[in-house]
Amino acid sequence: MRPIATVLVLLCALPVGAGAQAPIDRKQIEREVLAVLDAFYDAFNRQDARAEERTYHFPHYRLASGRMAVLDAPGAETQAWMNGTYKAFRESGWDHTAWTRRRIIHLSESKVHVDAAFTRYRKDGSVMGRYDSLYILTKEEGRWGIKMRSSFETLIK
Repeated sequence: MRPIATVLVLLCALPVGAGAQAPIDRKQIEREVLAVLDAFYDAFNRQDARAEERTYHFPHYRLASGRMAVLDAPGAETQAWMNGTYKAFRESGWDHTAWTRRRIIHLSESKVHVDAAFTRYRKDGSVMGRYDSLYILTKEEGRWGIKMRSSFETLIK
C-alpha cells in the first residue's frame, strides 16, 4: 500500500495541466519567420553570401527550373554557389527582388509553410519575372531558418 500512497501524493502535487503543452504563440512565430524572410532578401539584394547563408538551415534544399539544389553546409562551397547565382543575375540585368506575397499557411512550434511570391526587377523598375513559391522554415537549436524552397515562374498576362 505504501507505494500506491506515494504515487497518489506525487500526482496530487503536480500542477493542473502538467504535461499539457502551452499554447503556440502564433503572432510571435509569424514575426520571427517573416524577419528571417526579410533578412533573406535583404542579403540577396546586397549579394552578401554570408548573410544569406545565415538565413538557412542545412542541409538547405532549393527546387527551381526543374532542378533540386542541395547546399550541404555553410562555408566556401555554398558561398561560391551563391556568388555564381549573383553573377548570373547581374549579367541578366537584374537589380533587385521583392516579396509580393507572404502568407503563412501551416504553423507549428518548429516548422512553418509560407505561401510566397516574389518579383525580380531591372534597375529601371521593369519586371523581369514573377514567381510563386513555397518556403519551409524550421526552428532548429532555437533559431528559425529556411530549410526548403520551391519556386516557379508565374506567367505574366
